[in-house]
Amino acid sequence: MSKVIIVGGGPAGVSAALYTIRAGLDTTIISSGVGALGKAHAIENYYGFALPVSGEALAMSGLEQARRLGVKIIEDEVTSIGFMDKLTVKTTSDEFDADYVLLSTGSPRTAPRISGLSENEGKGVSYCAVCDAFFHRGKPVAVLGEGEYALHEVKELLPVASSVTMLTNNVTPEISLPEDVQLDTRKIEKIEQNEEGGLKIRFENGGVLNVSGLFVAFGVAGSAELARKLGAITEGNRIVVDATMATNVPGLYAAGDCTGGMLQVNKAVYEGALAATAIIKASRAK
Repeated sequence: MSKVIIVGGGPAGVSAALYTIRAGLDTTIISSGVGALGKAHAIENYYGFALPVSGEALAMSGLEQARRLGVKIIEDEVTSIGFMDKLTVKTTSDEFDADYVLLSTGSPRTAPRISGLSENEGKGVSYCAVCDAFFHRGKPVAVLGEGEYALHEVKELLPVASSVTMLTNNVTPEISLPEDVQLDTRKIEKIEQNEEGGLKIRFENGGVLNVSGLFVAFGVAGSAELARKLGAITEGNRIVVDATMATNVPGLYAAGDCTGGMLQVNKAVYEGALAATAIIKASRAK
């Protein structure tokens, strides 16, 4: 039986799960929360509800529907996805093999507002340690973040870089860092190029840190970040998919806000169903 891992428990992910589980595929949803939908106070433009429904209530109802049909639901944070013989989904506490993976964790709504961050993307600022660590081998680097996702990036960089500093931008981290990682909680004022071709990170207290590269891992890993690590084509925070919601990576699909377009429940549900139909078809062709 083909195994399907769905990353994200929102409308796109749950919609897909309803189709794959009813088609007899082993289906698991891994989710660390309901995401942006849970912040919606009232939804009244979605079919089938005579009265407005809160985003949280709609999300919980969908998850319960999937659970009733036999979908396994795991509350955990996905930190990376790899590919060897099969796709492998890693979380903060476990690892899962899959024949098909659907990314449906939505699209990030916020990013650190730091002067010079976006201007230096591709010029030392990166969002993927697996992709770009090689360019900074033997040199000092920093990771911007404070959670499990940032810790994962730190561990990817440790064997490659000469030193790794975690920058939390005035946030107290709730994670334990390896002994050889430096922690700097100072508020960042600006990021700019330095004389050596690397980055100069200026702090509000007047301090400066020079690094070869800065890896941004704020919050949790979104669909686009996870896709990039596998070599999937992205455009900004949008994952590029074909008409069946498949990426250029075999077995990897994406649906919902992470594919761009309307950030609406209706669109997410449709794309989840479309991706699931393609996955079912592919599994039966094996």
